[in-house]
Amino acid sequence: MPLVGYLSASAFSDSPDLVAAFRQGLSEAGYVEGKNVAIEYRWANDDYARLPHLAAELVSRRVAVIAATSTPAALAAKKATTTIPIAFTVGGDAIQAGLVTNLSRPDGNLTGVSRFNVELGPKRLELLHESVPAATVIALLVNPSNPRSPSAFACWSSHSSRQAA
Repeated sequence: MPLVGYLSASAFSDSPDLVAAFRQGLSEAGYVEGKNVAIEYRWANDDYARLPHLAAELVSRRVAVIAATSTPAALAAKKATTTIPIAFTVGGDAIQAGLVTNLSRPDGNLTGVSRFNVELGPKRLELLHESVPAATVIALLVNPSNPRSPSAFACWSSHSSRQAA
């Protein structure tokens, strides 16, 4: 039975819908957890310092593939192995994050999907401004441990400065 590693920077309680979607995707591909595939879950509970250890645990378990659910998780998995395939989903630019050097032909043992959340930030701010034009202050909450936080803040703040002008 193949063993899949699932590496998440968050806690299970923050992502039951993601886990359900992951299981559904596996099921649609003919894999049912406990029937013809086993899954080892590792949760960092928003403590990114735990990710390297968790990734190493999955490597030591000899998983067939690692599913990394964020940029920090994917970076930890990349450092842990150069041979086990890593499928990632990240919110930002996978090239800028250092995961791959080419989006159309990922190199090494990594491939995945980028949602470009940071890059879509200015559009979200624009839509928010259109929806609530009287708003003069908008807060942005970020995790300072996330390597994408500085670029998210820069993207939002540069756009908000242009909006205010």
